Amino acid sequence: MQSKIAHAAERKAFSIALDQIINAASGKDREKNLDRLVDMGSKLLKDTAPGAARGLRAGLYPGSKWEEFLFGLMDEVDHNIIKTAVLNGGYEAAFRGLRTCTENAEKYQCNVPWIILFDPTSACNKHCIGCWAAEYGNKYNLSFDDMDSLVTQAEALGTHMFMLTGGEPLCRKKDIIKLCEKHNTSMFNIFTNASLIDQAFCDEVKRVGNIAFSVSLEGFEQSNDGRRGDGSFGEVMAAFDLMKANGLLYGTSTAYTKNNYKDVTSDEFYDLLIEKGCRYAWYFHLMPVGAGAGTDLMVSPEEREYMFHRIREVRGITGGKPIFAMDFQNDGEYVGGCIAGGRVYCHVNAAGDVEPCVFIHYSNANIHDKTWLECLQQPIFQSYRSHYPFNDNLLQPCPMLENPEILPEMVHEADAPCTDYAAPESVDDLCARTTPYAQSWQATAEELWLEEHPTGKKIYADELSNMNVDDKAKIIAAEDEKTQAVTE
Repeated sequence: MQSKIAHAAERKAFSIALDQIINAASGKDREKNLDRLVDMGSKLLKDTAPGAARGLRAGLYPGSKWEEFLFGLMDEVDHNIIKTAVLNGGYEAAFRGLRTCTENAEKYQCNVPWIILFDPTSACNKHCIGCWAAEYGNKYNLSFDDMDSLVTQAEALGTHMFMLTGGEPLCRKKDIIKLCEKHNTSMFNIFTNASLIDQAFCDEVKRVGNIAFSVSLEGFEQSNDGRRGDGSFGEVMAAFDLMKANGLLYGTSTAYTKNNYKDVTSDEFYDLLIEKGCRYAWYFHLMPVGAGAGTDLMVSPEEREYMFHRIREVRGITGGKPIFAMDFQNDGEYVGGCIAGGRVYCHVNAAGDVEPCVFIHYSNANIHDKTWLECLQQPIFQSYRSHYPFNDNLLQPCPMLENPEILPEMVHEADAPCTDYAAPESVDDLCARTTPYAQSWQATAEELWLEEHPTGKKIYADELSNMNVDDKAKIIAAEDEKTQAVTE
């Protein structure tokens, strides 16, 4: 692994280069400097996400919509935030951190996540229909020391990307700023309803630089407020205006259902988001989690297929819109299928339980009882590791939603208790609820998958992406040793 001295020198070199690129990309001749940015991005991603590096080169060229997107960032987002986001999210997390996570996964023979979601609190000032946290109340909180310890231990293993969920994380604004200020080599993305964002908080965000926001929005005013309460749409629009005026970095987070999927992917909706300064749009398939949860609002196979095609159209290299749209479920092929159980990410709830996924509430470990490494080595995570991948068809990535026979097997194998602190239920009951959906989606998923992947398996354009984590770790370690020898 890279020494601390070499790491600091490498980060400093990237920081200097980034300053030069930001200055050049903000000037009159910025198109001439586009290649330098592409070169830096490609270098950051070449040994961990070569597919993303290829996409960067394909999409960024003079006159492209992604050039428009990039220059919009440079013109409208605070430069301290841009630099910190690229340095921490790009260099520290996606490049150096992901390499360290991969090496530690091989060393400790467990998954080491690149991203950690955690809930500072279960409290929320809203009560949104269908939210997994809607029933949690304000009973649970991670103290500042809990969060600090979690982030410190995770950083030591290579994780530098953190997402804060809830509850409403901004009920803990002061602690969040304090945490981000202390851990100034990491990036923090906050999922929020945005109602608590004010000018004083915007000033703090600009000062620390390492915070982005994913704002919950379920469509236009009628559909959004029908789920989130009267006035919520207006609160989000006002927050967007304030964040745009302050040059913050933000996008949206949307749960799509049979009632809103067309609205939240319409040209009119994207035009509104772009006008309000949003840079990305996350989409999440509605998950029927929690005892008593219903399946009535889940999209049909035809509606999900629409989402599959529409999101790809929107973010295409040509056409579409200059906003980066991502569908957490339908984009499984770009991240190798299910990312839970620590393979790419995991979730820590406000009680400290370490869960495979924000939607999968079963765990053998709590951060109050175990070190972070011990939490990653817990039986349910090891079961995820041994059973992965759950399906060669990466349009059927989830062991709950599309492969409901697998999650009960893993939970029982690990003897993992349910950690849903509002409406606990057995894994068998949960997956009995998702089985009809999985059966209905299977034929459409197979047809879509075989159209693009006739062999039935995803074959990557580079050898590295086809490797398992142990082999990948050895290559990365050899590259780092070579680089360190040259540096010294």
